[in-house]
Amino acid sequence: MLPVDYHERVYAGVLGKIIGVYLGRPFEGWSYERIMAELGEINYYVHAQRGMPLIVADDDITGTFTFLRALSDHGGTTNLTAAQIGQTWLNYLIEERTILWWGGMGNSTEHTAYMRLKNGIPAPRSGSMALNTKVVAEQIGSQIFIDGWAMVAPGDPALAADLAYKAASVSHDGEAIYGAQVIAAMEAQAFVESDLQKLLDCAVTFIPRDSVIARQIADMREWHDEFPDWHQTRLEIVKKYGYDKFGGNCHMVPNHALIHLGLLYGGDDLQKALMITNTAGWDTDCNSANVGCLLGIKNGLAMFDSGPDWRGPVADRLYLPTADGGRAISDALTESFHVINMGRALHQLPPVAPKNSARFHFALPGAVQGFVPDETPQSQGVATISHVMGYNGGDSPALAINYQRVALGRSAVATTMTFIPPDGIDTRSSYQILASPTLYSGQTVTTVLAADAHNAQPITAQLIVRVYGTDDAIETIMGPAVVLRAGTSAPLLWQIPDTHGAPIMAVGVQLTSTTRADGTVYVDYLTWSGSPTVTFTRPTHAGKLWRRAWVDASDQWDPQWPEAFRFAQNSGTGMISQGTADWTDYRATATITPHLIAHGGLAVRVQGLRRYYALELQAGGSVALIKQYDDETTVLAQQTCDWQPEQTYAFQIDMRGNQITAQVAGITLTANDASLAHGGVGLVCAEGRIACERVTIQP
Repeated sequence: MLPVDYHERVYAGVLGKIIGVYLGRPFEGWSYERIMAELGEINYYVHAQRGMPLIVADDDITGTFTFLRALSDHGGTTNLTAAQIGQTWLNYLIEERTILWWGGMGNSTEHTAYMRLKNGIPAPRSGSMALNTKVVAEQIGSQIFIDGWAMVAPGDPALAADLAYKAASVSHDGEAIYGAQVIAAMEAQAFVESDLQKLLDCAVTFIPRDSVIARQIADMREWHDEFPDWHQTRLEIVKKYGYDKFGGNCHMVPNHALIHLGLLYGGDDLQKALMITNTAGWDTDCNSANVGCLLGIKNGLAMFDSGPDWRGPVADRLYLPTADGGRAISDALTESFHVINMGRALHQLPPVAPKNSARFHFALPGAVQGFVPDETPQSQGVATISHVMGYNGGDSPALAINYQRVALGRSAVATTMTFIPPDGIDTRSSYQILASPTLYSGQTVTTVLAADAHNAQPITAQLIVRVYGTDDAIETIMGPAVVLRAGTSAPLLWQIPDTHGAPIMAVGVQLTSTTRADGTVYVDYLTWSGSPTVTFTRPTHAGKLWRRAWVDASDQWDPQWPEAFRFAQNSGTGMISQGTADWTDYRATATITPHLIAHGGLAVRVQGLRRYYALELQAGGSVALIKQYDDETTVLAQQTCDWQPEQTYAFQIDMRGNQITAQVAGITLTANDASLAHGGVGLVCAEGRIACERVTIQP
């Protein structure tokens, strides 16, 4: 049985995770001595001092919520295997570009494991110390990706430890697995147990008594009893478990100790626990993220009500750059419900979808789902954003846009990201944001807006989108408007117009008035649906971000060629893709010129690098409609075809439910298959190059 407050505790855990990352990221890898000399004790975000954005792509966040997708991708049961989690790695990871630190074979543990998987060695052998050596296998990565496996097993530490073992063994072995199991078991039990000592007692039952991690936890508890000052215990950790005692770049054992340092000495005080863990140094964002997640689960959302404002600057925002580009721009509440529904599936419960599956539903306390007030000159300082549990006498959760001194030339604007924001385009972070927009031309945006019952003046509310236009400058497109009087509400529907190739980077609400107005407008929900009507090609205006809307998983795709899309793949199958899981039934067309290829063409319902349908021209004189599903390629239909290199062919694929109809070179192929129900569009090429001028999507 799930805890009655399961949803809120998962959300608190997710928030604690990302807050911990954002807090520790700017000084990751620093020593305690350097932190104290340059920053002092870490009591709050220091990104501004380091000249960095607060919201960044990070392996801790992306790996946690991506590898967990193995559950939903492979049946959603406890029968999940390590090998299936390894398949999930291969589907969502783009080599040298996403999620991992690509530090080289034998240097980066995860890179080493990825190469094993890529070369046909399945998990758990892919992460074994027998193949990868003890030092490589015992680095920290297994621990930093582990929180999600605990959150799908509330109150069931045995299940959490088992799932953690399978997930960790994809890339790690030995003490690294034990540390991951301890964190997972503690977090799972924290849904039903608030006493830290009892959580520790529970967790160590799942690992060998003679393991280094077990001995370390016993030492930590003794030192905590002996030394009232955490600084002294930190010195004991350095002496017995320091980096000089354990090889590699970022070993599990020293950092595992710092997690317990923060938990034991910080107690239920989030600020103090994070301060201790971060100030102690080493792998700060990783350690701090595990601490934040565990405390969030244990103490719930109320934990964030004391101390500084951790949630406000974050506004739920996070990035998940993977081969599934449409999932990259996300938020803490959205990811929480993905976790919640995986947990519900393990308990044979149906999924929950607040407000009829609305994208932005604000269903849990404090959730703003990435909405922030505008900082343009005409709007700066006019609006603030908050969350309310009920408005105008009702009980529906909503986003509140509180505005002051709206007047002619002074608007209140609240938007949320749908694509890479300006401060995410070129960052100093090790992890690039690869993403597709989540909103496209032809899709229909719907919302319900309401004016507070105490508003003194009517207010005009209007939907807007922001796009990257000429020279990638941000341009605003105005949608339908409605005049809201005190206590009234109204729906707005807007089919997004043709943006002529300009990626949509934000959607939101603008409030205007010709006379001064103060008050509040509530956004009950905001969502969109349908497949887009859009043509992807090089836009007539200048700019580069239209290319960034494509997730590049090819060996070479350079901008200087005359075609909009010319890419090459040296070995295996390469892909560039765009789109989201919203796309279900649609027609995709493309003009493609094959050159030297083993096979290549147009892909639809793309769900990563190893899940898609494709219409391909194949070397040897054939055309085939194929299904790629993990490591299995199935030919759904095939016919001989005397196609020629350097000739241009019109490709078309229609997806209608399970029915697939594909046409190229005068040949029609059909199939019926239910494996993939949704996903974006892509161009695929194996061992050669193809060129394409445009790709069009129509409902």
